[in-house]
Amino acid sequence: MPPRLELLQTLDGQQQTTVWRVAWNPSGTILASCGTDKNIRLWGEESPGKFVCKTVLTDGHQRTIRSVAWSPCGRRIASASFDATSSVWERREEFECVATLEGHESEVKSVAWSASGDLLATCSRDKSVWIWEIGQEEDDDLEVECSSVQSVHTQDVKHVAWHPQLALLCSASYDDTVKVFCEDGDDWTCCATLSGHDSTVWCARFSPSGERIASCSDDRTVRLWQCAGALTTASAAMDAKWNCVATLSGEHTRAVYDLDWSSDGYLATAGGDNGVRVLAVDTAGAAGGTSQAPVLFVSAAELNAHGQDVNCVAWNPKDPSQLATCSDDGTIKLWRFHVD
Repeated sequence: MPPRLELLQTLDGQQQTTVWRVAWNPSGTILASCGTDKNIRLWGEESPGKFVCKTVLTDGHQRTIRSVAWSPCGRRIASASFDATSSVWERREEFECVATLEGHESEVKSVAWSASGDLLATCSRDKSVWIWEIGQEEDDDLEVECSSVQSVHTQDVKHVAWHPQLALLCSASYDDTVKVFCEDGDDWTCCATLSGHDSTVWCARFSPSGERIASCSDDRTVRLWQCAGALTTASAAMDAKWNCVATLSGEHTRAVYDLDWSSDGYLATAGGDNGVRVLAVDTAGAAGGTSQAPVLFVSAAELNAHGQDVNCVAWNPKDPSQLATCSDDGTIKLWRFHVD
């Protein structure tokens, strides 16, 4: 049989109109979700293959929670809200909100942990990207300090994501670009601007190897960017050139809002056409091409995955065949990606 997506379970996401984001913990056993009800829900298995809501985290935000992310250790969750703040939650006896990050002047759209877990990035409608240092004091209180504010985008910043190994950050913006940031002495600097999309870039993420960046846009395309040189250290990014090596168009019929890399190199995409696609990256022209340049092609598609816009796709980090999605229709869905 050709590759396909099988629906495993539908979760009644937030008892609300919109579920904005879902995120797996590092062990792939708990799924966090957030949305317009201002709460974070944690989903876990009640029995094999059956997920239920185990915990609801409340009172961290005053408005919609737009983004949620797990720390690499799995003990912390970061959330970003339209109330212009981000929060850090820590598992003690239960999850508690242990820090509120203030400074953005408008809605915070995305939050992401670095691979080391000691850096947090946020971005906002105020056109800025903030980088925060996260530490632990002797009395076990969390210490959070703003390390850098980057104001190089000219419009709303939609998404931030870290390199899987290095202290490199990428951001996606309403100004149609992706930007890459690295440390430069005691501060951070924008070391690359990726231009090519014709409209808002909703999401950008590094590949599992960190050598590529995938981006998706309101222009209904997915682009693949390749680092021209060896990206073995964060300092190497200062002079690195990123080239667009593949573009997928004509598959999503409306804006592509989100994408995520599986650990084995597939790309899932979500869009305003209510659909989900799983893309493969062919580096040898096996999809019908003749050149050695990478080719993006659709491996599997669920054209009516949800009843409204699909806002997020998230691969399970320990089970690369399991995919979670969420939507404006208020539901979360779990899928199995069958290759054979």
